[in-house]
Amino acid sequence: MARDKVILAYSGGLDTSVMVPWIREKYDMDVITFTCDLGQGDDIEKIRQKALKTGAIDAIAVDARNLFVDLFVWPALMAGALYEGKYPLATALGRPLIAKLMVDVAHERGAKAVAHGCTGKGNDQVRFDCTFQTLDPSLKIIAPVREWSMTRPQALEYCAKYNIPVDAKPESPYSIDQNIFGRSCEAGVLEDPWDEPPPDAFAWTVDPVQAPNEPQYLEIEWEQGRPVGLDGQKMDGVPLLEKLNAIGGRHGVGRIDHVENRLVGIKSRELYEAPAAVILHEAHRELETLCLSKEASRFKTYVSQAYADLIYNGLWASAFHQDLFAFVASSQRYVTGVTRVKLHKGKATVVGRKSEFSLYSKKLATYDAGSDYDQTAAQGFIKIHGLGQQTQARRQLLKDGRGFDLPGLLRHQK
Repeated sequence: MARDKVILAYSGGLDTSVMVPWIREKYDMDVITFTCDLGQGDDIEKIRQKALKTGAIDAIAVDARNLFVDLFVWPALMAGALYEGKYPLATALGRPLIAKLMVDVAHERGAKAVAHGCTGKGNDQVRFDCTFQTLDPSLKIIAPVREWSMTRPQALEYCAKYNIPVDAKPESPYSIDQNIFGRSCEAGVLEDPWDEPPPDAFAWTVDPVQAPNEPQYLEIEWEQGRPVGLDGQKMDGVPLLEKLNAIGGRHGVGRIDHVENRLVGIKSRELYEAPAAVILHEAHRELETLCLSKEASRFKTYVSQAYADLIYNGLWASAFHQDLFAFVASSQRYVTGVTRVKLHKGKATVVGRKSEFSLYSKKLATYDAGSDYDQTAAQGFIKIHGLGQQTQARRQLLKDGRGFDLPGLLRHQK
């Protein structure tokens, strides 16, 4: 009798390698591994071959970089989604895509279950499980790390028992995850928020002190809120991000030291490197200052926060996300133009912006001759604008000599 199948999110690391025989042994299921290239820099074919050597009946590896950038990274960028104002959500954006592709494979292969290597302390378990449960609630979810209590030495013993190849490199003192939009680093000495991150915690960026003394200028071209070119050259999303990561990293741009609030109720100190994300978010926000009305811009700050929380909390597949993105997409109709960014000693500063849809008018703003602004209209406008405040002051605040009782203001004395 054929055994049921499970699709396992497989990175090729120690834990997921142990999971292949562990799931087969405990659940009596055949394991098909799934490895997804989101630009993390791994050799996914090598990982696929390792999965087969560990006992998987099949191993699938897909290049999903374009899907990731076009359908996950760019929408989050258009929304201005930064969790707690700092984290560009690189890992959080990747999980729902991996989960969606795993559900697709489960349907194709007739699998009854899906599995991942997330711990019970982090956010990723929520992102995987919520997406699985939303897209196909009939699939059983297996999370071995939440079940077992294996230490690293025990895991290595397990590998020896099942002849699982183990990476001979020394164990990193950090827990690291990365994709094309950013790198996260936690654990080890980083668990004390008082300690300065040591140099070996960084991999993508140079120390800003050691960055070039001469600044570098970039011109980023945008169409409807999406970056489409760099320095006059049209570029697709993947090469654009790769180039910005390399250039920004050389200038020490993109280091983020963040004590964040996890969904599970824990405060966690996270170190992020995201040169391209930092550059693009700054450039996009500045282009919006030209192209969005005051009201739209103010309202979008609320949408940006809700959008970031939604991604971070694993609700990418929700109907609420569809509702929010409808506003985001509409708000970006005229966010087309060019931003000029200065990179210098760890900073990405927008020093120029232009758009054919700009709401900025020099003829209205200028103090020089030739202004189109009618200053004589200001007096009447001010009188009407302040009318409500003046009426309240006469009827309430100044009545019977009460005066103002506001911080920083002297009370009116009769």
